[in-house]
Amino acid sequence: MNEPLPPNERVPDTAAPVAGAEAARTSAAPGWERATLEKLMFATLQEQRRARRWRTFVRLAWLAFFVALFWALLHRGSPSTDKTGPHTAVIEIKGEISSGSDSSAEAVVAGMRAAFEDSGAQAVVLLINSPGGSPVQAGIIYDEIKRLRDKYKKPVYAVVEESCASAAYYIASGADRIFVDKASIVGSIGVLMDGFGFTGLMDKLGVERRLMTAGENKGFLDPFSPQTEKHRVFAQSMLDQVHRQFIDAVKAGRGKRLKETPELFSGLFWTGQQAIDLGLADQLGNIDFVAREVVKAEELVDYTRRENVAERLAKKFGASIGEGAMHALKAIPALR
Repeated sequence: MNEPLPPNERVPDTAAPVAGAEAARTSAAPGWERATLEKLMFATLQEQRRARRWRTFVRLAWLAFFVALFWALLHRGSPSTDKTGPHTAVIEIKGEISSGSDSSAEAVVAGMRAAFEDSGAQAVVLLINSPGGSPVQAGIIYDEIKRLRDKYKKPVYAVVEESCASAAYYIASGADRIFVDKASIVGSIGVLMDGFGFTGLMDKLGVERRLMTAGENKGFLDPFSPQTEKHRVFAQSMLDQVHRQFIDAVKAGRGKRLKETPELFSGLFWTGQQAIDLGLADQLGNIDFVAREVVKAEELVDYTRRENVAERLAKKFGASIGEGAMHALKAIPALR
């Protein structure tokens, strides 16, 4: 038989706290669920507004970029044609002479035309530091030197820094006088066509070259096919013809100043002092010396045409599009 517990040992009554919590909930302000939902919806709307503002900002930024790019392309980095006081016009020819480079015929000719058209330019100086490049690009510049000089009756001088070889000397020979440093590298009057042949290696590796052409000479200079005597003779005749054009241009430009030797047109190059002795150059002098002592106009104005940032970005953008197109066309057999 169970006896009642003493008063100090009785089990505490848990019903009272539960009832108190229920009373607290029932006593809370009415509509608290609605208030919580409104806060959540308001926060969501704020987040959506921020996302819309960011998208709008990004779109406007891209629009501003393309507007600036378009404006820069319309106002290309071409030489200024503003009329100025007496000065010496300078056009730099640096690095490889090739289509698309800073020393391409397009860029150099644009600079020369602007310089010749400026009445303040007392003379045009080609500041050269180049190992050479394309004979085609050099020939275009050489012909334009003669045309512009005859049209505007202004002297043209070439000033050589470190090197003026091959196609670069082709251009320099069209100038009235050539100035060099005693340690400059000048000359290399020759033409080359280089490549590789892998036929022996392919035989050792057991690799078979499968080349199909329409035209018996279409595979001419293919590095994986053996070179025939007929092709070698044909290539040599082409090189000899271009070499002759180079020699004729140098002789026309330098005239009686040349001291012809068997090695003069052999492709060798010389120091600036040796070039003067051979008649390939006229005297020692840098750009400041020529402006001060020869042209008598010390102020130098640069007419070199250079690509601006927008043009470089546009080229990269076009190159990326072209690369994508090439990937898409890889499955199509190429006809060249």
